[in-house]
Amino acid sequence: MSLIQVRKYKLDVEEVFHERGPVASTPLKVAVASAVIANPYAGQYVDDLMPFMGELRSLGTELSKRLLAALGGADKIQAYGKAAIVGEDGELEHGAIWHEAGGWAMREALGNPKAIVPSAKTISGPGTRLMVPLGHIQAAYVRSHFGVAEVTVWDGPRRDEILFALAMSTGGRIHARLGGLSADDVKGEDGLR
Repeated sequence: MSLIQVRKYKLDVEEVFHERGPVASTPLKVAVASAVIANPYAGQYVDDLMPFMGELRSLGTELSKRLLAALGGADKIQAYGKAAIVGEDGELEHGAIWHEAGGWAMREALGNPKAIVPSAKTISGPGTRLMVPLGHIQAAYVRSHFGVAEVTVWDGPRRDEILFALAMSTGGRIHARLGGLSADDVKGEDGLR
């Protein structure tokens, strides 16, 4: 029997045209795909979490597919991030499982970009709002792509659940103008520059 029992999926897509500056001819799109699942380890300590982490790759693949469909394909994606909200009967390590599983799936779907996938995780209950950090997919030093996407589900995660989320965007902040390495100058060799 699978360790992954999905209660619900959610997909949010934002289109940003401006932030009090000039209106962009093409809006920035930011999307978050999330799943609320039963926590197979709720209320107990389990030493070996690796089987769960391995199975979660399939959930990451599913969420990645939903994001790519919503944003127009892998060639449109410039930034990404991931997050987990663990219900109160779990532990933070149950959310940390998503570092490998969610990050692996997103990288696979995007052709294995080099930059680290930024992450956030917490323990909380239904309706929690968590800001998912975003960063450029090829180079962590691209300041214009430091951003956030919000994940929330009004009725989850419940005490014995975990909310896992992936986020992607089609660009950096809509009016980025603070210098640093530009996306056009990325070499994409080491995940930094």
